[in-house]
Amino acid sequence: MQDILDQLRVWAEAGHEIALATVVSTWGSSPRAVGAHMAVRADAAMVGSVSGGCVEGAVVQEALEILAGSPSKLLRFGVSDETAWDVGLACGGSIEVFVQPFNADLLDPLKDSITARLTRCIATVIAGPERMLGALGIFDRERLVAGGWPDELGEESPGWIAAALEHASPCREKAWVDAESVEVFIDVLRPAPTLIMIGGVHISVALGAMARALGYRTVVIDPRKSFATTERFPAIDQLIQSWPEEGLETVGIDASTAIAVLTHDPKIDDPAIKLALRSPAFYVGALGSRTTHARRVERLLQDGLNVELLARLRAPIGLDLGGRTPEEIALSIMAEITATRHGGLASGT
Repeated sequence: MQDILDQLRVWAEAGHEIALATVVSTWGSSPRAVGAHMAVRADAAMVGSVSGGCVEGAVVQEALEILAGSPSKLLRFGVSDETAWDVGLACGGSIEVFVQPFNADLLDPLKDSITARLTRCIATVIAGPERMLGALGIFDRERLVAGGWPDELGEESPGWIAAALEHASPCREKAWVDAESVEVFIDVLRPAPTLIMIGGVHISVALGAMARALGYRTVVIDPRKSFATTERFPAIDQLIQSWPEEGLETVGIDASTAIAVLTHDPKIDDPAIKLALRSPAFYVGALGSRTTHARRVERLLQDGLNVELLARLRAPIGLDLGGRTPEEIALSIMAEITATRHGGLASGT
């Protein structure tokens, strides 16, 4: 949802009615994950995607019908269906997509959750009586925060929400209302991952742009006035002109944080590395050649870091793609961060 939220606000403020399509299940070779969103306007303009382009056309047509007054609908596409071939899903996968009108009143609660970096659930009734179909509520652990939710599901909902938050992943739940089956899709709205770059260097300019494109909140920390400037980083989310000890405390580090140490200056890099390796950050990498890193390891061991902590440090930073320009180095770093985050083949190298 976060990747299309800004565009949803632009459309809503311009007076457009919007339909929201959500991937609620996948099997096999589906190019988009459960929870992926696409929004459609009445003029067929769209943002986001629910597949690699295979079924978007069919989903847009259903969305237009819903905007014209048809009820919310659960769509199924798979290679065993004639419909799948009609829409182009011949890649070996199957998906289910739920399409419903989007309530613009949810924009502020969604934005507030993201800004405050809160983990919440978005629950949607995707099957059941027509009067309940498309009901959508935003929940935290204790209560319904925004939206509307059927009273008939009030008893089951807290357990569903607690389980989804505990596992931090989307799920589907079922209940019975008046002898009719009701199915609920629960997505988890998590804070965006954070990339902290120590050093406002040229690599950070390119790396920050790549990270933002991948949905990261981006932070640059540098005590040097000429490096930590808005002119160099006009689109960065947070620019902190301070030493790493103070800057990292200001930002806060959690398990969705990656830290790239890039100044090549031990006075700045070493304190940052020591703090980063003792933090819950899922990735810590540092710029420098193997020779530079060997000297760095000696210094850090003398400063009290143990071998186990140092084993977490990715150095030289980035995958070996053979590139030399700042942009190519940034690409190699972002590739390694991505592999580490998702458990890819490169994450253990």
